Amino acid sequence: MSPAITRSRRSRALAGLAAVGMIAGLTTAAPASAGTEQWSPETVPGATEGKIAEKRAVAIGAGGAVSSVDPDATAVGIEVLRRGGTAADAAVATAAALGVTEPYSAGIGGGGFFVHYDAATGEVGTIDGRETAPSAMPHDAFLDPETGQPYPFFPDMVTSGVSVGVPGTPATWEAALREWGTYSLAEALRPATRLARRGFVVDEEFREQTLDNAERFSAITPTAELFLPDGDAPEVGSVFRNHDLARTYAELGRKGTSWFYTGEIAGEIADTVRNPPRSGHTGLPVPPGQLTTGDMAAYAIARPEPTRHDYRGYEIVGMAPPSSGGTTVGELLNILERFDTSAMSTEQVLHHYLEASALAYADRARYLGDPAFVEVPVGELLSDDFAAERACELNPRSAADKPVAAGTADGDYDPSCSATGTEVPHRQSEEGLSTTHLSVVDTWGNVVAYTLTIEQTGGSGITVPGRGFLLNNELTDFSHVYDPDDPNRIEGGKRPRSSMSPTIVLRDGEPWLALGSPGGSTIITTVAQTLVNRIDLGMDLPTALAAPRATQRNTVTVSAEAGFRGAHGAALEGYGHRFSTTQEIGAAAAVEILPDGTVQAVAEPHRRGGGAAAVVLPAP
Repeated sequence: MSPAITRSRRSRALAGLAAVGMIAGLTTAAPASAGTEQWSPETVPGATEGKIAEKRAVAIGAGGAVSSVDPDATAVGIEVLRRGGTAADAAVATAAALGVTEPYSAGIGGGGFFVHYDAATGEVGTIDGRETAPSAMPHDAFLDPETGQPYPFFPDMVTSGVSVGVPGTPATWEAALREWGTYSLAEALRPATRLARRGFVVDEEFREQTLDNAERFSAITPTAELFLPDGDAPEVGSVFRNHDLARTYAELGRKGTSWFYTGEIAGEIADTVRNPPRSGHTGLPVPPGQLTTGDMAAYAIARPEPTRHDYRGYEIVGMAPPSSGGTTVGELLNILERFDTSAMSTEQVLHHYLEASALAYADRARYLGDPAFVEVPVGELLSDDFAAERACELNPRSAADKPVAAGTADGDYDPSCSATGTEVPHRQSEEGLSTTHLSVVDTWGNVVAYTLTIEQTGGSGITVPGRGFLLNNELTDFSHVYDPDDPNRIEGGKRPRSSMSPTIVLRDGEPWLALGSPGGSTIITTVAQTLVNRIDLGMDLPTALAAPRATQRNTVTVSAEAGFRGAHGAALEGYGHRFSTTQEIGAAAAVEILPDGTVQAVAEPHRRGGGAAAVVLPAP
């Protein structure tokens, strides 16, 4: 990065400070040069050998904040902020560290969605780094040729070359740093590179995830060698090192993303997908995929306009398609806004939340796909008139039979509530419950909400030999059986629909909250329920995020955590809701800017082993 470019970006950041001036403890000097301070093993933050990094679910203070699922990754981001990096610099460095410590959820073999608020301009920009299907991907890619039926989703379908899309994460990082950062890609990757070499302390969550995927990992020789040494998952308390990934990060930093998409490693990725390195130790079929070096070279990020809508005086800004998060969270809240929740009991609010969710998911199934291939009526789905028509289907006293019909988002709406839904979408698709999210605010008031993934826990299960990272199984997010009327049908070069919902909330035009979560199709309800808890039910952010969750995705039963059923199940069953119990839903990470200008970072206290929140200057 040239000094002129670096100075320009720092001037813009300082302009944001002058214009916004909302974070307590703001510095008055420009960020320190990212290139002048060298990371060393002693200065890279996070765990050291034999010591587990501390996890704190809530942190309040000044100078910037980071929330993620992992303490080592959060510590990396905080150190970047402390050294004068921007929110984008810290987000990329944190994400790269998550590729080390959370390799089954994220990494350079996957993709994601990046939402950024620029304090200097007041603008929100997005990066669509979603994976794309190979150009030659056939419509019957997920059908077993012997039976003509879809492969079993787990473990067969996900553990395959055919499930792998062209990764978008490296291109996302490069674009974010170029647009909003002061670090070069090499500088942003340096702490994660050292973390991979030094290693991190294995916790129960990492060992359990490894054992849960032992059959899949055993099917692929380099995956078994890396994650199942001597045939077993790494022991809790041991130090896990990934020297292959460290070398890959270092080379990516030196050579840039052109090396990843058109250089030597692009050929290695394509060859691994087309010829999965099977071990022969399991009966999994591991069918090969169609990805080529041409597909790698053709990859490009997209920069869509974010979704926007008002909710009770707040502006909710999210991700446009092929993410279904922005439109579905938006529609759900728009429907809910038609009702006066301030006059309701908690259970009445939750009844309305569940019913609004079912309606929004029906419309998600009918309309959402890659806008480069299908027409997605984003404006109509987020319009107040459409929400008012859909709200006619919500009975305040009784739960509707599920699944409910989709609405007609055509711009012609009937305020008399005589219109009804026309189609009950019933299409088979599944989303893995993995993924990860991070939220960042820097000292100048720039904000990032970034959700990234390799899809299933462990992705496709296929590690690129000698490179230390897993490839995604993102293409299983397509509907598995081809239907020409399905917006999420399989097509070559297409991005599959996603539920990732990185969200920034503005109050009076200024950033107030950054939020997101993993969890497959439950991401949408995790984000929406957290906002309902915070805005409608008046909880503070730590309480809103930790509260027990339920998700209604237009299914016969509501999937709920045990704590939710215990607290609200009996009352909601009185409305006609039927429940099934799940262990946990989502693993959110958020940062809120408090009225006094301090920042509050909040992570999960318990879900998925608990997350890690931190600030640069903790409050006394």
